Amino acid sequence: MRITSAIFVASLTRRLFSDGHMAAVEKKGAPEAGAIFIRVIKRDRTQMLLCPAPQSFFEEKSNFHIFEIRMENVHEMDINEKLDREKSFDNDIWIVEIETDQPEAYLDIRSEDEE
Repeated sequence: MRITSAIFVASLTRRLFSDGHMAAVEKKGAPEAGAIFIRVIKRDRTQMLLCPAPQSFFEEKSNFHIFEIRMENVHEMDINEKLDREKSFDNDIWIVEIETDQPEAYLDIRSEDEE
């Protein structure tokens, strides 16, 4: 059974805080199964947007939250526009902001090359 979105977000933020990084929940979504979007802020102030990976990335009945890079090395305004469009389709999404140069240390990030 996959852990709920609320538990995943709470665990992620605690892990980041314990390692001296910052994390904030910009928008709470559906506690059970809301899609989770991660805004990654890097030291150079550029941002990356991680989105739920398509089902093709999942092994059968995966118990993990898997993410893909949707936008990389962009400015805040670009990500805000994308997230506003996502919210207009699904108001139950989670938006989490993290500050780290190594998001892969905390998240399972896949690329199309790994399909």
